[in-house]
Amino acid sequence: MNAIQNFSQRVLDNVEQVIIGKRDMLELLIAAVLCEGHVLLEDVPGTGKTMLARALAISLGIDFKRLQCTPDLLPNDVTGVSVYDPQRGGFSFIPGPVFANILLVDEINRATPRTQSALLEAMGERQVTVDGITRPLERPFFVIASQNPVEYEGTFPLPEAQLDRFFMKLTLGYLDEKAESQMLLNLGREHPIESIGPVVDGHELPALARQVWEIHVDETVRDYIVGLAFGTRRHPDLLLGASPRGSHALYRAAQAYAALQGRDYALPDDVKHLATPVLAHRCLLHPESALRGVTVNEILSRIVQETPLAIGEI
Repeated sequence: MNAIQNFSQRVLDNVEQVIIGKRDMLELLIAAVLCEGHVLLEDVPGTGKTMLARALAISLGIDFKRLQCTPDLLPNDVTGVSVYDPQRGGFSFIPGPVFANILLVDEINRATPRTQSALLEAMGERQVTVDGITRPLERPFFVIASQNPVEYEGTFPLPEAQLDRFFMKLTLGYLDEKAESQMLLNLGREHPIESIGPVVDGHELPALARQVWEIHVDETVRDYIVGLAFGTRRHPDLLLGASPRGSHALYRAAQAYAALQGRDYALPDDVKHLATPVLAHRCLLHPESALRGVTVNEILSRIVQETPLAIGEI
């Protein structure tokens, strides 16, 4: 597991030159990257979501494209379009921004549902079908999407099917006073993003993802993951619990997080640490519960505390 840990630490240290004071969140992001999982960044403007995606892409040294979502964005603006070429006497395909190793979809909830759905096949199958022709996407491929949780005018909330495609949902949050003071000092001259460069070969990610599969997950930990998933499905305040895709994502995330820590086995504490970022966006509150001020994060916290480690005790 040293290869995975060394790879991850180099990326983390490089990204931290741009995004400071968020080491825990960055580790979660790297765990998702090691699983080639898509990440949804939900936070207020100005917290560094776009800069984080750029810093990650630069650190990995792989192809990066950014797509700014607006209501008039069309599906072909995402996937690409076939254009008639009079010199060839036929149609030529012009790839869209989805043909990249990392695609940053900025303000994804400003795109219409039709355009949002253009990402479903790419995120789920790592391929794109245009004009009846299916084209595979080069690995590694993952989407980092951002959205603003406080501004809803002119937005289109992501449907559950789209949310379930995201491996994790992360929030950067505000810096503490010391970190924000350091940020101001760092930005006093040239922006740190201009001075960083590639520190690893991001094309190694598919091979590292296969190594993550080798991380041992004990039956007790596996049953605990299943217990958490079923706990969300049985909870009276939740209209929709975590899907089987969600429990599989939690299993894979626990493996990747263990490898990040230099271990060849996953612990229950790994699962507890990852449960909210992996499962929360896959759960849907009852409207009545939302009116009472109940949140999915609070429910998940209680489920994590109340679910026994030994499945036989349930």
